[in-house]
Order: sequence, then C-alpha cells, then structure tokens
Amino acid sequence: MTGNNILVINGGSSSLKFALINDQEANPRISGLAERLGSVEAGLSWKDSQGKHSKAISKAGHQQALAELLPLVQNAAPEGLQGVGHRVVHGGEAFTGSCLIDNSVIDAIRATIPLAPLHNPANLMGIEAALAVFPDLPQVAVFDTAFHQSLPDYAYRYAIPTSLYEQHGVRRYGFHGTSHRYVSAEAARLMNADYQQSSWLTAHLGNGCSTCAIVNGQSRDTSMGLTPLEGVVMGTRSGDVDPNLHSHLANVMGWTLAEVTRVLNNESGLKGLSGLSNDMRTLEEAAGEGHAGAQLAMEVFCYRLAKSLASMACALPQLDGLIFTGGIGENSPLIRSKTVAHLRLLGLQLDDAANLRCIRGVAGEIQASGSPRVLVVPTNEELQIALDTLNLIQPHGAAHA
Repeated sequence: MTGNNILVINGGSSSLKFALINDQEANPRISGLAERLGSVEAGLSWKDSQGKHSKAISKAGHQQALAELLPLVQNAAPEGLQGVGHRVVHGGEAFTGSCLIDNSVIDAIRATIPLAPLHNPANLMGIEAALAVFPDLPQVAVFDTAFHQSLPDYAYRYAIPTSLYEQHGVRRYGFHGTSHRYVSAEAARLMNADYQQSSWLTAHLGNGCSTCAIVNGQSRDTSMGLTPLEGVVMGTRSGDVDPNLHSHLANVMGWTLAEVTRVLNNESGLKGLSGLSNDMRTLEEAAGEGHAGAQLAMEVFCYRLAKSLASMACALPQLDGLIFTGGIGENSPLIRSKTVAHLRLLGLQLDDAANLRCIRGVAGEIQASGSPRVLVVPTNEELQIALDTLNLIQPHGAAHA
C-alpha cells in the first residue's frame, strides 16, 4: 500500500515552510523552508532521503518558491499528490474545524486579519500561491484556533463591555490547537484509553508556549487569549502581565503603544529575564555555570507554567495525564522536573531515570510509582494537518502508521 501524499504548507510573510507527508510513513518524504522571499537573498533549503540541500532563488516570491518546489515534490511523490493542507493561525469564530478552501473560506480568513495582522495575511499568501501552482488539487485550511472553539463562554469571555465582544470579537481564542489535539489523542492511543472518555493537561513548550485542558477530545480551557501573547512565559513573549502595563510604560518611559507591544512580544520572556537568550538549551548551560539571569528565567518559566497547569485543572473532571510536548517539553528533563515539583497538590511526581530517557523524539511515561500519569509525547502538527486534509478530501478518512 503506497498511502496518500499531502503537501503541508505553513506560509509566513517572507517564508514558506513545507513538508510532504505520506499517511503510511513515519517521517516526511521531503521537508524544508523557503525564506527571505522577495529579497535578493531568497533561498530554498530542504531535507529528503538523500540528505540536506539548498539553492538560491533570488527575488522569488511565494508563488515562485512553490514553483521551485514542484519538481522536488513530484520527484518525492511519483504516485502524485492527493491534496494540500495549509496551517492558518487564526480562524476567529468562523471556523470550528478544518475545512476545504473555496472563495468563501478565503474571504472569511481575510475578514479575520484584524485579529491576526501578522499571521493571517502571510497564511493567505501561501494559500493563494498554492492555488495558482496546484489549481486542480483539493486544498484544506487547518486553523490553530479551531480546536479551542469548544471552550465554554465563561472560559473565553473577558470581563469587559459586552459590545467589545459582540461588535469586535474581543475574546480568548487560544492557539497551538493542532498540537494540543494531536498529542492528547496520541497519549490516549499510547495508553489504550478512549480519547472520547478521557481528560488531559497539555503543555506545548517551544519559543511559543501554551497549556490546555482537554476533556473527551475537546478543549475546555487554554492559556493563550485574543493573541498569542497571553499566558505563560515564552521565548521572547512576556505572557501575562498587568493589563495596565502599557499605560504605565507610556507614562514613565514615554514609549508608544507600538514600542510597548514590540518589547512584550520580542524582548521579554526568557530573553528579557535572562538578559542572555531565548533558547532554553543556552539558558540551562549558563544556569549550570552560575549565570543568575539564566537561573531566574528558568525558575520563573517553570513556576508560571505550573501555575497555568494548576489553573487548567479546574476544567477537568479527573486527570488522566499531564503531557509535555514541543521543543522544550520533549527535550528538557530539567524543565519538566522543576515544573512538576510545583504541582505536589495534584499528586504528580517524576521517575528521574524515565524522565532522563525521554529526549530527542522518545515518547513515554515519566511519572513515579503512585503518581498520576506524566507523559512526553512528540508533537507532529504537519501529520495532523495532513490527516485533517485527507479526512476532508476522502469519504472514508485517513489512517496513519
């Protein structure tokens, strides 16, 4: 059985990430990145069964980059493509799940641009480029926010005038939904549990970080809000701060709204606390050598993460497991250990040896005897996007290896 081939695309304003996923194979046949698009430095890099490659594509835009990709994809998928799946960051309230792309979907994504002015225009560029290069293939939009549309109103509403919600959509949306959905379903599969009758806490930890409470396959609460700035400490994002901080910094520092927003998004989080780096690997090494800023950044990160997970537990009828995923969640036994140490009231405790084993793509249980389950589950958003795409373009859905 040859399986089905789906090209997964994640369009940025000047970049295009891609992966060719076959639903019967564990790894992408080809994956890579076109970056610095529109500039003379534009380049394409990719990895396939033959190794790593790169080429200059000076001044190429999104459509030209996809045209450069086409022969590479065709070579890696001689059986042909069945469809194209697109990551779209923000679906607002218009999308509660993934959907086939048509003109009405494109219009709805465009209407959501005010909620994601940096991401949705870039995602649309990727969609429009792919429609031009692959006009005869079905294409699917998979939204980061869709999984969280099952939040109850008391979890997604802010305590602000109702008119701001009704007229301008100001509410909590949440992000990383594709990852939270994938790892919670995968954890249930690994534990031989019924996903539709289980409850999980998930922590997606990378440069962007968020937590989620998942009950019977549905998101019931999550840490990110109207934008990805809300919630836990991240690589360069502050996470939760006093809502009046913008006003305070404007008065004290004379900063503009744009300057405060830039600092909170790009100069804060681990980078701001440590004064060193937003990369947890760098911080762990520096902390081990006595760097006070790195030590503080890690302590704040873990404490705030534990607080968020404890608050998410309010949404669960029971706890079937806590799941760590993302670059940090999958590869830092130290961060997992420090975080779980703050969650004693939930009865969580790690087995040190098992914790140390789960790095570099190794999934498994890491709890001590008598503790509720704690798992490390590598995320695979590209595979989830591919499976969503197949489920929409094929009447009998998809299975994966």
